Amino acid sequence: MLRIAVQSKGRLFEETMALFEESDIKLSSHKRSLLVQSTNFPVEVLYLRDDDIPQAVATGVADLGIVGENEFVEKDEDAEIVKRLGFSKCRLSLAMPKDIEYPGLSWFEGKKIATSYPVILKNFMKANGIKTEIHVINGSVEIAPGIGLADAIFDIVSSGSTLISNRLKEVEVVMKSEALLIGNKEMSAENKEVLDELLFRMDAVKTAEDKKYVLMNAPKDKLKDIIEVLPGMKSPTVMPLAQEDWCSVHTVLEEKRFWEIIGKLKALGAEGILVLPIEKMII
Repeated sequence: MLRIAVQSKGRLFEETMALFEESDIKLSSHKRSLLVQSTNFPVEVLYLRDDDIPQAVATGVADLGIVGENEFVEKDEDAEIVKRLGFSKCRLSLAMPKDIEYPGLSWFEGKKIATSYPVILKNFMKANGIKTEIHVINGSVEIAPGIGLADAIFDIVSSGSTLISNRLKEVEVVMKSEALLIGNKEMSAENKEVLDELLFRMDAVKTAEDKKYVLMNAPKDKLKDIIEVLPGMKSPTVMPLAQEDWCSVHTVLEEKRFWEIIGKLKALGAEGILVLPIEKMII
């Protein structure tokens, strides 16, 4: 049985549960306990605090973990990155009172900085040759300058609204973070087989993101021009219609280029364009 450690609450928890659901891994949603077994896949989920997940994976308490890159780097545990998941994105940044002019990194020389990520901050400052005084705070880091505990902060930034409400401004992005799937380096062969199937499902879900399945009717005399416009997986599917001079064309489009391509298709005579969402895609 493959055991996966995940965060017990918060945005990362919600997005992890959504990934499991889309991968057809069913978990009980009622009265969540510390350890929950899937009803249709050989995995069990261990709910932990996010900062406990790297150690749980490194020591073999869990085979896998889904954790923010910031926590993985901060804890520096002996586990490996299996896959970058691409969600729960944020950044770790230095911020200071907004009324003070920022001349550059040299401003932080000799300053007190409050943070929950002392290891990442210490390594960054050392790499830039700057000496600072680091105050470790667990939670509500952003209030430290306002109460005189620190001159600046080093913390997670998503939208920046928390900084604004505390009269702070972001001045340096130290690292960008996203959700990672991390693994124990001594995983058994049996669990690696389960992991391969899990990755196959996750890849199918991620590949389908931001893509649309498009069907259209196209005049046969314009078919070559229409196919040249379409950036299909390999080539679009073309099927005859009852009306002799027309055919049906099926393809997959990336959402970011959707309107650009649809406009070209209409100009070439395509009609009856139908757009459908894609739940999963296996390449």
